[in-house]
Amino acid sequence: MEKLAEQADARFFLFSDDKVLITAGADARAAHERGVARDVDADLAGAVLLGFEDGAPRIAASGRLPEEAGALDVVDLRTLASEARVSAADLGALAQARSLLSWHQRHGFCANCGARSAPALGGYRRDCPSCGTHHFPRTDPVVIMLPIDGDRCVLGRQYRFQEGVYSCLAGFVEPGETLENAVRREIREEAGIEVGAVAYHASQPWPFPSNLMIGCFAEARSFDLVREVEELEDVRWFHRSDLPAMMARTHPDGFMVPPSMAIAYHLIKAFADGA
Repeated sequence: MEKLAEQADARFFLFSDDKVLITAGADARAAHERGVARDVDADLAGAVLLGFEDGAPRIAASGRLPEEAGALDVVDLRTLASEARVSAADLGALAQARSLLSWHQRHGFCANCGARSAPALGGYRRDCPSCGTHHFPRTDPVVIMLPIDGDRCVLGRQYRFQEGVYSCLAGFVEPGETLENAVRREIREEAGIEVGAVAYHASQPWPFPSNLMIGCFAEARSFDLVREVEELEDVRWFHRSDLPAMMARTHPDGFMVPPSMAIAYHLIKAFADGA
């Protein structure tokens, strides 16, 4: 990795305490030259090779923000995504980098024998020198779903949501569970209704730190909602005609949906558009 990092055309995606270092100002960039990596004391021993662009290495590494940051800003990844402050290509690289660096930070020891493991394959594996076990990054699947009945759908709001925001229901897939059964179970647990047919719509990496959101529609077979009080502040049916104003954040009752960077927005928009 150190040899690749010394190439003149190498570019670095840099993090400090899980936040992204980007260039300050309106024309923000996330890919930095070698000098910036040196200025923030980038940890090249723990760096990850994201790939190559026109033969030039793209490397992710953790560093620290200098006392005089100068031309650098520190921004969390959610804010970058919601405000579209960097290009889509850079945002994808940052999502990959965030997930891999977080995995290395949390898995420094072999789960088989407890010995300290070491990065391998450019950061896509950790090897145990004691027992020889190979460890690979994991991605945790999460189903996110929109129960529908004709021209209405179910949305809920968690206690931590911004006032007025309603979103799709979601939950982790359990071991040995199909995606379809995970959708049915989560809807039953959170909203108290039964659903039948489940249809896949789209997916979204969610690197906070290593989830994959799997978006689905689900056909409701019962209709009396029962809220899971520990997780949801409210759950209700919304008519398709409510959704455009909720997406535009102009609903007369102040109802809103998540911003367009979230897969929930796109599930809701697809239904609003007639899916």
